[in-house]
Amino acid sequence: MNLSNLKPAEGSTKNRKRIGRGTGSGRGGTSTRGHKGAGSRSGTSTKVGFEGGQMPLQRRVPKVGFKNPNRVEYVGVNLDVLQSLTEKFSLSSVDFDTLKQHGLVSRNDVVKILGRGELKAKLEVKAHAFTATAQKAIEAAGGTIVKL
Repeated sequence: MNLSNLKPAEGSTKNRKRIGRGTGSGRGGTSTRGHKGAGSRSGTSTKVGFEGGQMPLQRRVPKVGFKNPNRVEYVGVNLDVLQSLTEKFSLSSVDFDTLKQHGLVSRNDVVKILGRGELKAKLEVKAHAFTATAQKAIEAAGGTIVKL
């Protein structure tokens, strides 16, 4: 080994054009910044979304409506779904973990029991909310409701 056959380690150098290293490099002179103006000088920055003085997209597009940040999005589970679950797996109570286990809800969901269908099984149902018809139908079948 001698000085004539030394090479940098594999992956230690990047194959890129070096800017501002003289006119012979092809990227010298103005160093790709153009001539004059704020953009050619150091220490400048533009705002996010700035389009060179043209009206920015976020100001051109109309704003419509209102999105309530405090809205609670419920995942609805109907009585006929509960009935089919109890028939298939012979359950006596249905809670959040049971619904999650059978793939009806996800981890952070808020569950509301809805009144579609018919419930014949005597069930203890635990959920975050119930509709009036669902509550009547569960209690008419001899079951109980528990609000989480």
